[in-house]
Amino acid sequence: MSSKPMQRLDRVVIRFAGDSGDGMQLTGDRFTSETASLGNDLSTLPNFPAEIRAPAGTLPGVSSFQLHFADHDVLTPGDHPDVLVAMNPAALKANLADLPRGGTIIVNTDEFSKRNLGKVGYATNPIEDGALESWHVHEIALTSITVEALADFGLTRKEKERAKNMLALGLLSWMYSRPLDGTEAFLRAKFAKAPEILEANLTALRAGFNYGETTEDFAVRFEVAPATMPPGTYRTITGNAAMALGLVTAAHRAGLPLLLGSYPITPASDILHTLSGMKRFGVTTLQAEDEIAAVGMALGASFGGALGVTSTSGPGLALKAETIGLGVSTELPLVILDIQRGGPSTGLPTKTEQSDLLQAIHGRNGESPVAVIAPQSPSDCFDIALEAVRLATTYRTPVIVLSDGYLANGSEPWLVPTLTDLPDLEVEFATGPNDTDAKGEPVFHPFLRDPETLARPWAVPGTAGLEHRIGGIEKADVTGHISYDPDNHDKMVRLRQGKIDGIADTIPDLEVDDPSGEARVLVLGWGSTYGPIAAATRLVRATGIQVARAHLRHLNPFPKNLGELLRSYDRVVVPEMNLGQLALLLRGKFLVDVQSHTAVRGLPFPATDLAEVLHKAVAQTLEGVQ
Repeated sequence: MSSKPMQRLDRVVIRFAGDSGDGMQLTGDRFTSETASLGNDLSTLPNFPAEIRAPAGTLPGVSSFQLHFADHDVLTPGDHPDVLVAMNPAALKANLADLPRGGTIIVNTDEFSKRNLGKVGYATNPIEDGALESWHVHEIALTSITVEALADFGLTRKEKERAKNMLALGLLSWMYSRPLDGTEAFLRAKFAKAPEILEANLTALRAGFNYGETTEDFAVRFEVAPATMPPGTYRTITGNAAMALGLVTAAHRAGLPLLLGSYPITPASDILHTLSGMKRFGVTTLQAEDEIAAVGMALGASFGGALGVTSTSGPGLALKAETIGLGVSTELPLVILDIQRGGPSTGLPTKTEQSDLLQAIHGRNGESPVAVIAPQSPSDCFDIALEAVRLATTYRTPVIVLSDGYLANGSEPWLVPTLTDLPDLEVEFATGPNDTDAKGEPVFHPFLRDPETLARPWAVPGTAGLEHRIGGIEKADVTGHISYDPDNHDKMVRLRQGKIDGIADTIPDLEVDDPSGEARVLVLGWGSTYGPIAAATRLVRATGIQVARAHLRHLNPFPKNLGELLRSYDRVVVPEMNLGQLALLLRGKFLVDVQSHTAVRGLPFPATDLAEVLHKAVAQTLEGVQ
């Protein structure tokens, strides 16, 4: 039991920041796990450089991890931290502008040498020159305390210094009443073959916890009560992990083996890493030599009767375009996971963006329609994977899933579903003739379509009597013979488009969150803007102003009621992390002059910024301003 008084808080936002070699991502991840075990709702934002190891102590090398946890529903990682843990001058300078005055800074004084200060342009030490007087600063020699705590270990000083992140984690765990059990178990598993390193990290962790209890620098501890959540089994999950689990689950529900063809690319690689450990569940992963080979493997697997999946980011999606078009022509199931990042070209590999929407819908030669869907949160990536497989197998079509770096690396509690919650995705393959020829003899016609879905039969190669042509050259309707007939081509183009359009009949109408029913402004989002938009709407409504909210998960085709819904509001605001791609589509399809609000900063929208946009939109609507 602590001898210090306890103060209860309803929410806290903490940001760990340091060199990319300081272990900030691990520290944040472990604090998140301990927080989840206490039942808090939470949301995280890892933010790290693209370089494997940027120069130590420099601004480009700063890595941070932000965690927002609360005793109520959490929608975003937080606009601004309440507490900043700065492991060096670069971390302080890179993040100080985000910390409101009056916030708390825990700073590692050992790293504020003249040399390190000079690397980031500090002429004087900000800890000593009064530059931080507007914040509550805790000056702690984290490195020295760690080295002293490990004095009895036969490790080099450099090896001892590496444990300073565990000391910081222990201190923050004490400060916010987090248990150490989970982290201790994690360390035992991680360093099972290196007992001295294990004991050093455990010692540093406990030393940090004890430091908080014994130092006079911290007068109180803080406590955040568990959030009220529906009953069930929860685990913390990232978007990429949820996507991987969703794919495996969907494959089992469909009765299909799963093959992932992938070329490593940030921020999609964790899907490959996760699925590569699931061979026992009927999963095959192939790390291809390039993006084109990866999607070719996936499409070939689908031709062979498996669930073919490929994962990538924006640059890779461009390279896969021709093979995705082949999937459209051959009308085979194919799931393409595009974990979007900042572009163009190499762009911002580790930063988030929503700039691949137009590429996903239109980025192929010819009339090449595919289904496009997008998850709205890390845990929703599980459900969107199931939906992608449903669409791909039911309609025999490529399906592009647009996640992004924010969802892929961010985490939140996930209510693990029960088997009864999962959809039936069972697939039926063609097993015999499905038509008769001119002589009345049984025959297999590979493009004789299901009248409801317009999907063609899925015939596994080698099935006796079901031999048929396959490839990218246009096929004759019904028979599948090669055809250059103009009227047939026109018909096939319209059939393929009609198949995608028909998906709208099986997706739910778009629901609107408009509690009063009196809102005149609608804010419409897609993908990872869900949390910031929901948080902004909450802020606006708290001031007594009515605003409606809706969120798209199906982007091609749109829900059938979308046009009617857009026309029922005086003003529609569409926030996007691009230059207005959804807004362009909405204007073109529904002739509604939506108001586009855009930002492409590599970061999610701050909820407070969106709230200001909505306040202004409501005010202009009431004043009659167009």
